[in-house]
Order: sequence, then structure tokens, then C-alpha cells
Amino acid sequence: MLARAPLLVVFLLLCINAAVEQVSADLRVGFYQSTCPQAETIVRQLVQKRFNTDKSVTAALLRMHFHDCFIKGCDASILIDSTAQKQSEKAAGPNQTVRDFDLIDQIKTALEAACPSRVSCADVIALATRDAVALSGGPTYPLPTGRLDGLTSNVNDVNLPGPTMPVSSAFAQFFRPKGFTLNEMVTLLGAHTVGVAHCAFFQDRASNFQGTGKPDPTMDPALAGTLRRTCSASNNPTAFLDQNTSFVVDTSFYRELTVKRGVMQIDQELATDPSTSAMVAGFARSESSFRQSFAAAMVKMGSLVGQGGEVRKSCRVFNPKSPVSGGARPPVATTPRRPPVVQPAPRPVVRPRTPVPSTRRPVVSPRPSTVKPRPPVSRPRSPVVSRAPPPKSGGKKNVPKTNVKNASKAKGNQRKKPGKGN
Repeated sequence: MLARAPLLVVFLLLCINAAVEQVSADLRVGFYQSTCPQAETIVRQLVQKRFNTDKSVTAALLRMHFHDCFIKGCDASILIDSTAQKQSEKAAGPNQTVRDFDLIDQIKTALEAACPSRVSCADVIALATRDAVALSGGPTYPLPTGRLDGLTSNVNDVNLPGPTMPVSSAFAQFFRPKGFTLNEMVTLLGAHTVGVAHCAFFQDRASNFQGTGKPDPTMDPALAGTLRRTCSASNNPTAFLDQNTSFVVDTSFYRELTVKRGVMQIDQELATDPSTSAMVAGFARSESSFRQSFAAAMVKMGSLVGQGGEVRKSCRVFNPKSPVSGGARPPVATTPRRPPVVQPAPRPVVRPRTPVPSTRRPVVSPRPSTVKPRPPVSRPRSPVVSRAPPPKSGGKKNVPKTNVKNASKAKGNQRKKPGKGN
């Protein structure tokens, strides 16, 4: 197992890069390395302390993480307390049994003491869940961080797959719209390997399935009897979803499904539905395959993030709105892009224009703009003006302008001496 660890890390890094590029380019491994380098150590130590006294914390954190991410992304909206004016997600029916909010509060308090307003509550949930999975024997995987805490939490937004929902409906309505494959859905439901469920979610299946007065025929009769005895007590007790290794993240859950020992209907149908039965059998046979798939699926689920947000000072309430930042992450926690430097356009040189009486275009001098142009000289025109024709083969060019008679006379009198040029 130890010899395969480096290969597993390389595989997980490749999966993480693919998942992050597809879902969110803002998350990265080691996000707090410069702003709060001790953040992940603080989370790990406090999760370890709780795990030492309560091994069921892994199931509690997995459930909290799933219920948070599958609403509006992993934004810690599940942590917000309801007020007299508005009920939050925490008040929704499926979240009534989510627990260990106090552990998140403890971690957040320690982080605020070390790095005020740096680490988001959403990252606390994701990191704590990752560490609890490892403590329970599951895979250890690099986790991208940099999530922001959501700005809304509404009880009416909570919509999660129920325990009696068919596999095809759960995939079509909840997993596929969020970009998950069928194999990833089967993998994520494998978190039930350390899960528990209240009797209200499976009691009818164990005793009065669909009003027949008998257990579900797809449930092992011995398991049905055990569950009936468990649920005969008051106060809606709980039962382990993996009756074999209840506190270990392993493939025992899938092996139990292959022998009709799934507690909840949606779990058992994974082994009987033609679209997923082969996946269940594959995970039941291969521990390494499940570990790799589970780590990659958890990273992908953790990369479901929304737009915008803040870093709460207390995970249970939104930050007071600031006119400057609005409660967002301080600038040092991210690297803002510099705006492009725009060079001002050169100011054009405007030269004075002098009216030219002639119809000919003036010749523009290449001299610098500091030299003022000479004003044109207006000459009176004669009724008939002509120019002397150019001299032949090097004759003198500077012939003064005159009338036709003078031009002819000048041409006869001037002759070029041989051997000399102009």
C-alpha cells in the first residue's frame, strides 16, 4: 500500500487539475500558503481532536459538505443561522439532522485568531471533511482551496435527492446537471460507508414496503429484522448504512449491497439497476479503484463554486456590509491583475496656414516645425507667359523668365562650351 502511495498522489493531482479546469479556475492547491500558511494544520489538529472522541464525525462532515455543495455550490450557506425575518438552509427538512456545526465554529475561531479574515468557512468545511476521511482510513488527497462564502441562504433553495428516489431520477435531476457522470454518482454515494440514517428514511422498507405490510423483497430478511428492532425504540433512532465496518471508509458498503444489505432504497438500487450494478460490483472487488475514484469525485464536488462572495468572520452570520469592500476577501489574499498602462497619444503639431493665391499646391518643407513658413510672393501675371524649354544635353537651366521674343533671342545667343557642365 505504501509503495503505491506516490503513484496515487500523481493520479490524484491529474484528476484535480482536470476537475478544477472544468469547474473553477479560481481554486488552487496551497491557496493560503502565503496569507495563512498554518491554516490546513489548524484544521487538521482540531478535526483529529474531535475524531479521537467521536469517530462518527466523518459521516457528519461528509453529509454537511454534500448538502452544502449541492445547493448553490460549496459556499457554506448551510452554516447560516435563521433569523426572525428569514429561514436559512439550515432550517430545511433534509438539514435538520446535519450536525457538528460547533466543530466548524471552533476551527473558524482558531483561524481568525491566527489569520483574521483570510480563510473562508467554505474552505473549512472542505478541509475538515478531507481530513476526517483520511482519519477514517480513506484516501488522502490534495485539495484546492480559495472558496468564498455565499451571500445568501434560503430554506426554499434546498432540494436534495431523497432516500427512496430511483437511481435514474437521482442522476438526471441532481448529478448530471452539475456535471457528474454516473460512475461519479455511484462513487459519491459510497460515502454512506460511514453514514447513518434515521428510521424515518427506511422504516417502511424494513416492515411495510409500499403498503404491503411486508419488507422490501430486495432487502435481506435478517437485516430487515435488525432494522425493525432498532426502529421500535422511540425518538427516531439511527442505523448504520454499512452494517459491517461502520466507521471505516472502505468498500464494505458496496459488498453489502451485492448481498441485499443496503439500508436505504436508493443505495440498494445501485446494485440492482442495470446502469449501475457493474460499477457497484467493480468497487466491491477493487479497493484501490474506489479510493482513486472517491478522491477525484470529492475534489470535483468541492470545486462546485458560485460567483462572488466574502470571507465571513463568523460562519453563522453574514458580514456587515462595508461601503469599501462589501465583506469580500482582503486584496492580499488574491493577486489582482494590473490594468494595462495606456500611453497618452502625442499632441498633434498645428501649423498656421497662410492663404495661397496660386492654384498650385504649396511644397511642404521638411524643415522642423520651429521654422516659420515663408509667406508666398504674389507676382502679377502677364497675358502670355511661357518658360524657356530645357537646354539640350546639359545646357544651363537657370534661364530667366521673359516673353516669347526674348526667350528665342536668349536661346540663340547662349551656347554651351564643350567639356563644362552646369
